[in-house]
Amino acid sequence: MKKNNPKLTITLFSVLVGVLLASQMKLNVELLTPVTVKSILDAKKEIVSVRNEIDELEKIALEREAKLETLESINTGDANIIDILEADVNDNITKAGYSTLKGPGIEIIMYDNIGDNIGFNFNDYIIHDVDIMNIINDLRVAGAEAISINDQRIIATSEIKCGGPIIRVNGKSIGTPFVIKVIGDPQMLMAAVSAPGTYGDTLMKIYGIGLQPYIKDQVDVPGYSGPFQFNYAKPMEEGE
Repeated sequence: MKKNNPKLTITLFSVLVGVLLASQMKLNVELLTPVTVKSILDAKKEIVSVRNEIDELEKIALEREAKLETLESINTGDANIIDILEADVNDNITKAGYSTLKGPGIEIIMYDNIGDNIGFNFNDYIIHDVDIMNIINDLRVAGAEAISINDQRIIATSEIKCGGPIIRVNGKSIGTPFVIKVIGDPQMLMAAVSAPGTYGDTLMKIYGIGLQPYIKDQVDVPGYSGPFQFNYAKPMEEGE
């Protein structure tokens, strides 16, 4: 009886394994990668970003549906076009910051470090425009709906810059103490300027800057009274 050749058996087995591997590669089977903490965090951030985008799209869809209902009511004679246009104008005036608003929020009183524990660089212990701007940005991130500084309404085009011992806001010179009035969720606003690690907390603990926030049941924020116009920007026509 003729015995099997072991070399031939090994060769045939090797060829078979090679064919199987080649076919597996052609199937483009996805390689498994180890899961890390970073990959999990990145995935969570991506999910949050997608959800936020979905929320924004849903808001746009609701706004479009409301406009469509308005147009349909005008077409059927159920609504007065003048009343609708007036309501739209008033809404835009409010959003632009020209209306005096009231609501719950906080009031912040800021003043320079008046203590004896002052270092060599005196500028570190007085309030600058960058300090005010950082506080304003933190408040906006916390959901502030209306902000004023010493009764100067802060809008998209408001400038805040140093002018010697004072700060100029909307072209007006104001000095300490700076009184910042904010309408929004009082708890969120309070945390934005006084929670550990915030810019406001650093101003107080490191530089001794006076920053006293108070929760208010009602805050009155005046409307913007300065000029507002576009010299270069123009609205895009539909379809551009």
